[in-house]
Order: sequence, then structure tokens, then C-alpha cells
Amino acid sequence: MRFLIAGALNTAFGLGLYPLLLFVFPLFQTHYMVGLLIAQAICLCFAFMTYKIGVFRSRGNLAREFAAFSTYYLFNYAVNWGALPLLVEAGGLSPTLAQFGFSLLLMIGSWFWHSRITFKQGI
Repeated sequence: MRFLIAGALNTAFGLGLYPLLLFVFPLFQTHYMVGLLIAQAICLCFAFMTYKIGVFRSRGNLAREFAAFSTYYLFNYAVNWGALPLLVEAGGLSPTLAQFGFSLLLMIGSWFWHSRITFKQGI
């Protein structure tokens, strides 16, 4: 249940932050990938803390856990960096809608990665 709550919070935060950056900073409407980079960096730190403290209640090594956590998201961010321009430029979707769809895929894999690798007890 804590994972679902944290996931909803992280999703709402991430899905709200990206469009907010595009709205507040008109330059990001043209350079939406710069907005994505900033949003991803902020969301990575936010999500790590919600999962570490709120979901897994881990007291493990901060640096090791952040590295494992980041590995999952950095891989997905790299895929996202390829998918978003394709969905926007070739697919004709808005950046916000394309990012929402990609975020849904990201959520599915996160439970398995974090429960088995990032915050696995005894590492």
C-alpha cells in the first residue's frame, strides 16, 4: 500500500512538474527536452526520498541505494530521451501526453527493481 501511495505521489509530482516547467518558462515549450532534463533531475531526488523513507523504510547505505535507484531511472530516462522526441515530432503528440504515457510504463517496472535491487535488505 505504501508503494502505491508513494507511486501516486511521485507520479503526480512528476506529471505536474514537467507541464509546470513548460508553462512557467516559455523557452521550454520550444526546448521541451531541457525542461525534461530538469524535471527528471528533481523528480529523481524526490522519488528516492519517498521510496527510501516512506515505502521501504530503509536504513541502508545512502550512496549505494541512491546509485542502485539512479541506475534504474537513468536507464529509463535514456529510453525516454529517445521516445519523447519520436512521439512528439513523428507521432504528433503533445510533450505532456507523450510523457504521461511513458511514465505509466516506468511505474510498472519500478516496484520490481526497487524491491529486489535498490532497497533489498542484507546487501
